[in-house]
Amino acid sequence: MAARSRPLSPHLQIYRFTLTMASSIIHRGTGLAMYFGTLLIVLWLGAAALGDGPLGVVNAIYGFWLVQVVFFLATWALFQHLFGGIKHFIWDSIHLLDPVGREWVVRLNWVASIVCTLAVWAIFVWFK
Repeated sequence: MAARSRPLSPHLQIYRFTLTMASSIIHRGTGLAMYFGTLLIVLWLGAAALGDGPLGVVNAIYGFWLVQVVFFLATWALFQHLFGGIKHFIWDSIHLLDPVGREWVVRLNWVASIVCTLAVWAIFVWFK
């Protein structure tokens, strides 16, 4: 029997795109996004430590609508990453590893992150 030349490892072209694959990619992306969000918080804390002048400047910048969108997305990234970590704790405890369970916990991750983001912004920003 002649040996066929095949790749030593599978390539992305043979995989079927799934929710768990998307969840894994987004979990990594939200982890990176939180570094940027942390820098924004540190900038605000540093301005607060320097006094009212620098704090007023930073608060004025953070009041722009585009910066508010960035903060909204950073809040979503925080919750998405948090619930993604909880999802991995569930999987590490050997629960919900069947195909239906995996899809269910990924969907729950999305719903919980969106609901928590909207709740935080509704309570602390929109209707304060």
